[in-house]
Amino acid sequence: MAVMFTRRRRASRGRRAIVGTMGKHRPNPPQWVWYTFGGKLPAHLAEWVLHDVTCRTWVLRHLLRALTQLAPFCVVVLLLPGPLYIRLSSVALGLLVGLFYSISAMGESCEHRVIKHGYPPGIGRETRAMYREVRRATRDEARRRGRPE
Repeated sequence: MAVMFTRRRRASRGRRAIVGTMGKHRPNPPQWVWYTFGGKLPAHLAEWVLHDVTCRTWVLRHLLRALTQLAPFCVVVLLLPGPLYIRLSSVALGLLVGLFYSISAMGESCEHRVIKHGYPPGIGRETRAMYREVRRATRDEARRRGRPE
């Protein structure tokens, strides 16, 4: 399934921007939490999942999902009895280790989410590469014409 591109003019800056043809549907908060913890969303949100793991901010979105998964453990550790500095140190170390493992498996995790929602393997990586190439070409074209990005 290929992602098509359209061009639209940004009224505020007068520049053109590449915009995917993602539908207007987004998951509601309970669905997003379910998705964050590895659940499958309804079929009408599959296009949003592809957007979620391929947009320009996909790394930040992945980190937000990872922090959401780590939050319950951090709360439990903070509620344990004991000196505050030990609890805070434990939370900091847990976040550090959790984010390290999350970042190390970021690409595979995103690919798994896309495959789970019915897309072929590798489509997330290919779509990100295509977006990158289109942004690079647009930026290069603007430089050749002497306009700012």
